[in-house]
Amino acid sequence: MENSNPSNSSSNKVPTHVAIIMDGNGRWAKQRGWPRLLGHRAGSQNIRGIIGACIERGVRFLTLYAFSTENWSRPKLEVVGLMHLIGDYIDRETPNLHKMGVKINHIGDIDGLSKSLQKKIRNAINVTRDNINITVSVALNYGGRQDIVQAVRNIVANDVTSEQVNEKLVADYLGTRNIPEPDLVIRTSGENRLSNFLVWETAYSELWFTPVLWPDFNQKTLDEALLAYSGRNRRFGLVSNTPNQNPASNTSFISQPET
Repeated sequence: MENSNPSNSSSNKVPTHVAIIMDGNGRWAKQRGWPRLLGHRAGSQNIRGIIGACIERGVRFLTLYAFSTENWSRPKLEVVGLMHLIGDYIDRETPNLHKMGVKINHIGDIDGLSKSLQKKIRNAINVTRDNINITVSVALNYGGRQDIVQAVRNIVANDVTSEQVNEKLVADYLGTRNIPEPDLVIRTSGENRLSNFLVWETAYSELWFTPVLWPDFNQKTLDEALLAYSGRNRRFGLVSNTPNQNPASNTSFISQPET
């Protein structure tokens, strides 16, 4: 039986690179009267299924915003618990992701993490380095502006002249230099901003916001985002002579909750 996901239609475009701001774990837990950390745990249990769905639909790169540089200002107990949760997730899921053909990548300041977590991340990267089904980049201790600042520092340290500086050069110094810019950025939980996520790389990305909280984000919600993307007309600053005939082009910029 043919799968009915959007990638099966030749008229629909599948993004090469999808980036997701996984937001709403705390609110999901609060709605149930639970501690925020249980929301983060529920959110972590959602990741493998979404990765598998992306592979099935032909997405080649997936970037997940797991922990920003600003998140360190959250309550200490939540941060400590979240770091333990991330470490446990890496230990538990790396073998499963490896079997799925996932290549794991990290973007962000790894030196700002604990030595034990650094070791787990580097091991996961090493174990999965030859996999080709999808590259999953985890933005952990990551900030878009900080990444640009670090790129500038490295450019200066390498004695690059001002005449040599251009967009390609800057991009080559970013933490995302080995992956393409995202075609589609999804943010869950109803917030309509990027929150310092891939601020350089998303200059021409399509944005899709949903009120669905991350632990409830499923394959159906992913398909809604992909269908909306397939109807977008990406002009990159140019003028298109071809009107968009796909009905999905009329999809609201912000998705509406199900009724």
